[in-house]
Amino acid sequence: MRKLLLGLMLVLVAMLAHAKVAPNVAADPALEKHVLAITQVLRCLVCQNQTIADSHADLAIDLRNEVREKLVQGMSDQAVIDFMVQRYGDFVLYRPPVKATTWLLWFGPFLLLIGGLVFLGLKLKQRARDMPAAELSEDEMRRVTTLLGSTTESKE
Repeated sequence: MRKLLLGLMLVLVAMLAHAKVAPNVAADPALEKHVLAITQVLRCLVCQNQTIADSHADLAIDLRNEVREKLVQGMSDQAVIDFMVQRYGDFVLYRPPVKATTWLLWFGPFLLLIGGLVFLGLKLKQRARDMPAAELSEDEMRRVTTLLGSTTESKE
């Protein structure tokens, strides 16, 4: 009985050790919906492939709380987003603007694709040019003909 009780206590302690504090949410559901809308356009700086709204990283939770505080202070959506961009750069935007500093980000994949296709085309052209023409002597042609003829006869 003691072992069972000790085991249950160990399981309970282990569960409590992994428990996290629930993230702060505004008492006003409309404000929370507003926070969610803004954090959907901001990138988590830790995860980098998730929005702040979707991420569970500690930094994302802090940024959500900061967005919430800025909205409570009366800042507009664009002012909050501008504040985040000023603080963290264009990278914090989930869809960064197209400008000179982000051209590589926007057009880089297409340039790589075009470069790869050009490289493939040149290699295939070079390969076709380097392949020797298949010129067979008369003996080789007769041998091929007899081999092909014997194959078709064996199938029938």
